[in-house]
Amino acid sequence: MINLTTNITSSLPKIDAESFGAGKLASRRPGESGGVKVDFENTVKAADKYLSNVSDLQQSSNASIMDLLAGKNTDITSVVAAAAKADMSFKLLVGVRNQLIDAYKQTMNMQI
Repeated sequence: MINLTTNITSSLPKIDAESFGAGKLASRRPGESGGVKVDFENTVKAADKYLSNVSDLQQSSNASIMDLLAGKNTDITSVVAAAAKADMSFKLLVGVRNQLIDAYKQTMNMQI
């Protein structure tokens, strides 16, 4: 039997939760300030790193497809795997973008 959870998580680009400030916020109890400061610059850098990882996966997928079409590579399973990785990471990126847009819209609709 195929373990989908392992296969999916192993193919996604790795970004640590600390760079998004998630570890700092998760360790805090509700109502407790604790002097926690989430650094926006680190969040932007982590997002940029993830975007470049998605771009690299897309480029390697395109290169492997071109190699298959040119006859340089005969292993179709590696080409399909590279395309699936690129597709999955792009879909995750679009999902995160959609969530950010929804959060922005909810914030803009809040009553002051």
